[in-house]
Amino acid sequence: MVAWVHGHVQGVGFRWWTRSRALELGLVGYAANKTDGRVHVVAEGSRRACVELVDLLRGGGSPGRVELVVDTWEPPRGDLTGFRER
Repeated sequence: MVAWVHGHVQGVGFRWWTRSRALELGLVGYAANKTDGRVHVVAEGSRRACVELVDLLRGGGSPGRVELVVDTWEPPRGDLTGFRER
């Protein structure tokens, strides 16, 4: 799963929060700040866990202010370990 998170999501602990939720769900991947202000989230694991992470990203309980989450489903890369903040 790949998600692009739009809004006020940089400098507020959003990547740390995303990493914590992903690890709780048993996912691997990363959350990375982009120069345009978005956060790019890549997560691999069970489809159920990925759907739950997307729901959490949209759910309003994260730091900052999420305005939009655009998610896509791509084939797993298979080379990710852990969940990192980039």
